[in-house]
Amino acid sequence: MARTGKLAALGGIAVVAGALAAWRAKLRHPVGNPAVPDPARNVDVERYLGRWYEIARYEQAFEKDCEGATADYALRADGRIDVVNRARRADGKWVTTKGVARIVDKGTNAKLKVRFFGPITGDYWILDHGKEYGWAIVGEGSGRYLWLLMREQVPGEAKVEKLIERAAALGYDTTLLRRTAQP
Repeated sequence: MARTGKLAALGGIAVVAGALAAWRAKLRHPVGNPAVPDPARNVDVERYLGRWYEIARYEQAFEKDCEGATADYALRADGRIDVVNRARRADGKWVTTKGVARIVDKGTNAKLKVRFFGPITGDYWILDHGKEYGWAIVGEGSGRYLWLLMREQVPGEAKVEKLIERAAALGYDTTLLRRTAQP
């Protein structure tokens, strides 16, 4: 009986520890949209390629305090997409991260899987974009990640506000956005 009690106590401690870890993870990465919508439009991959400037994002550990962030996309011969992300860290050094994306929703081309490090992949959903591909809203299914991208490095404030309003219309908590300074 004593052994069963000890096992139950250890199991209870494990459950509490797991719940605390999940709670702490949510504090670090709050859910900005508990009901992420499916992408609003199909994506013409050829038009999406090229350079995008990050205008705002939900802050994440891998991009903490970074500025001047860009993303470059190039189509590979095998149909996948090369991804090159670049940003300036708080210490002034530039960091570049390279990955490869593959389209997982061939019907819309709006949902991709991106691999940056070995077997680790992440979802990349193009939730909406301008008809002329001047802006894009990117996230994924958990609602913890969000990037607002534009083709212009330093767009006017009215354009940025419209983009933020569109993210809010998709259900995102825009108070969690961190504006990205572009040089």
